[in-house]
Amino acid sequence: MPVENQQPFTFKALLRLTRFWNLVIIGFAQYFTTLFLIDRNLMYDWKLLALACSTAIIAAAGYIINDYYDIKIDLINKPERVVIGKSITRRYALFFHTLLSILGIAMGFVVGWKIGVIHFLSAFLLWWYSNSLKRQPFIGNFVVALLTSIAILLVNVLYEANNSLVVIYALFAFFMTLVREIVKDMEDLKGDNTFGCKTLPIVFGIRKTKWMIYGFLIVFSISVIAVNIAYAQLPDSYFLIFLFVPLGLLVLRLLRADTRRDFYWLSQWCKIIMLLGILSMVFI
Repeated sequence: MPVENQQPFTFKALLRLTRFWNLVIIGFAQYFTTLFLIDRNLMYDWKLLALACSTAIIAAAGYIINDYYDIKIDLINKPERVVIGKSITRRYALFFHTLLSILGIAMGFVVGWKIGVIHFLSAFLLWWYSNSLKRQPFIGNFVVALLTSIAILLVNVLYEANNSLVVIYALFAFFMTLVREIVKDMEDLKGDNTFGCKTLPIVFGIRKTKWMIYGFLIVFSISVIAVNIAYAQLPDSYFLIFLFVPLGLLVLRLLRADTRRDFYWLSQWCKIIMLLGILSMVFI
C-alpha cells in the first residue's frame, strides 16, 4: 500500500504496533499469579522473568502479524490506529514479527522445553488466527481466549504447581477474553462485513450474538463457583466484589448497546474487569 513519506519504522510506532501496555499487563499477570497464588519467594527467580518476557514477546509478534493482515479492515474500523503502511512499512512489520517470534520461542526453551513447545504452538496459532481464523465465526474468538488463559497456566507449568487458584484465574481469563473478543467483533462489524469476514455478529446478527454472550457469562460463573467449591474455597464476598458486580454492570450495558460507541465502551470495561481480576490476587 503506497503511502507518501513512508518511513521504514520508528520506535514509537513499534511500541504502538505491539500494544506495549498490553504486554506490560501480561507480565504483571504472570508475576501476580506466581507471587500471590504460588510463592512470594519467587520474586527474583530468573525463570519467572524469562517467562514473562518471552510470553510478552510472543504476544507482541502476534499483534504485529494481526495488524499486518488487517490493514484494509482497520482503515475502515480504526483508521487512526493504523501503523503499518504509515509509520512502519509492511516489510519491516513482517521482519519484526519473525524476529520476535523466534526470540520468544528461543527464550521459552531456555526456561524449559515444555514452555518452549507451548510458545512455538502459541506463535503458530497467532499467525493462523491472523491469517484466517479470525474471519470465521467463533473459532478465532476461542483461540485468542485459549491463548490468554494459557498465559496464566504457564505459571503452573513452569513450577509444576497444579494450583487450583491458578486454574480459576485461567478460567476467568478465558471467558472474559472470549466475551471481549466477541464484543470487539460487534464493534468492528462494518469493516469486517465489507471484506467478507464471517464473525458471529455477521453470521447471526447482533441480537443473537448478545444472547450467546449471556450464555457464556452464565457458564463462566457456574464454572468458577464449581471449581472454587471443589478446590479453592474463597469467600463469597471476594467473588461479589471482584466478579459479579462488574459482570452485572457489563450485562446491563450490553442489554442497551446498539452503537459502535456502546460496544467500544463494553470492550474497555471487559479489560477493566480483567485488570480487577489481576489486582484481586493481592487479597487472596
